[in-house]
Amino acid sequence: MLLRPLFLLIAAALPALLLAQPAAPLPLLHDDPMVARLDELAALPWLKNSPLSADTLALNVHGYPPTYIPAFPEATYQDRLQYLDGQTPFDLVYNGSVQAYIDLYAVRKREMTSRMLGLSDLYFPVFEEYLDRYGMPLEMKYLAVVESALNPAARSRAGAVGLWQFMLPTGKMFGLKADSYVDERHDLHKSTEAACKYLTYLYNMYDNWEMALAAYNCGPGNVNKAIRRSGGHKDYWKIYDHLPRETRGYVPAFIAVNYVFAHAADHNLYPVVPTYCAHQVDTVQVCYPVDLGNIAPLMGSTAEELKELNPTFKLGVIPDVDQPVTLYLPKQAAGVFVNNEDSLRYAALNEAAAPATEVKSDEGIALQSNKSSVPRYHTVRRGESLGVIAQRYHTSVTDLKRLNNIRGTTIHTGEKLKVGYTTQQVSAIAPKTDGQEAFIYYEVQPGDTLWDIAQRYPGVSVDDLKRMNTELEKEGLKPGRKIKVGTPQG
Repeated sequence: MLLRPLFLLIAAALPALLLAQPAAPLPLLHDDPMVARLDELAALPWLKNSPLSADTLALNVHGYPPTYIPAFPEATYQDRLQYLDGQTPFDLVYNGSVQAYIDLYAVRKREMTSRMLGLSDLYFPVFEEYLDRYGMPLEMKYLAVVESALNPAARSRAGAVGLWQFMLPTGKMFGLKADSYVDERHDLHKSTEAACKYLTYLYNMYDNWEMALAAYNCGPGNVNKAIRRSGGHKDYWKIYDHLPRETRGYVPAFIAVNYVFAHAADHNLYPVVPTYCAHQVDTVQVCYPVDLGNIAPLMGSTAEELKELNPTFKLGVIPDVDQPVTLYLPKQAAGVFVNNEDSLRYAALNEAAAPATEVKSDEGIALQSNKSSVPRYHTVRRGESLGVIAQRYHTSVTDLKRLNNIRGTTIHTGEKLKVGYTTQQVSAIAPKTDGQEAFIYYEVQPGDTLWDIAQRYPGVSVDDLKRMNTELEKEGLKPGRKIKVGTPQG
């Protein structure tokens, strides 16, 4: 008889006990939008081939074997998130959805998470500076981890771009310029400030950071629709079921990133250290055309390195601009640039350094360009003006006039204008042998056409190049091959 009342007591208490338990982790299917986006980011060459990161031995504070993946009871996750929740105005709750994303970052995407931990040294100081300036929670920096995996060159299938994944109209709404040469959605400082402005605007709309995050992901229109369908609630978890599928995973992923970055070492996760941290990158202001590939060797850098640091310049070229733009450089290269700007500007404007151009680093180390240069010419076509030609060759009207000793702006159809200098990869002149003539050779560069090459050698036509290089008809103009461009006598 005593068993029956005890059974009834347990049965009555069971629902309350079940409600008190945290929800079990929700399985993240392979077609989950947030998982698919993370897979898309993980597949970019940036993850494994970026020159900005280098593998190092991590400091293993717990002494775990490198391949060991720790696991913890749910109570541990709850306690850790409860502590973090007390340090921020965000509502860092623990539930099954949050646990699923913790597992995603700490178990399934461990290598990617290690890369992001390392890149945080490069980007978080800048994020925090702007977040503090706008009076926003510093934990908002983790949103860029969710959005782009800290890849400033990231582009989604929908067309969102940069660290903060701005769509083109939204970016322009908050002051980000985008054209064929420049896309400021990639710019670290400008995109971060734009993100602060947009998130502040959204917070003022809802007076709730989780709602602002949801609107950042799917737009205020979708969030307002979810609010109406939920009966007017302005709480993320109460409108959860009415949100687009991707947005339902957005805030849980944000909470998970907060947790994983705070407890990375507990999960045997350590940073892959980037080559550059924030204090090792400097900026210079540039207001004239620059080809990053041309100036990189003069500063002891590489074209790939400068392009990686400056994804804002889509073609690796700073065009002729009305206002100064920011160029990000390794600190030593920035010193070289500042100390030698006049000569570097001349080299940049003319597309290649003059022979034996020498610049000096801050330590007085001489950096010398071993590339020779030759004038590059353009034959004026009907209807062309100096402005049109200057734009085509990424130079200015002033420099065209200087190069050609032109006082006014009048040019004539058929006239040959010097438009700068270009690198000439010339092999040694082949010695004459009986019945054989010596030639000057040019090494074909990526993107070259016969017309481009002919323009570099006054008096040489496309027909001349075809006549001297009959094999081109079958083999084509391939980068790296050497073709005849003339004889020493011209």
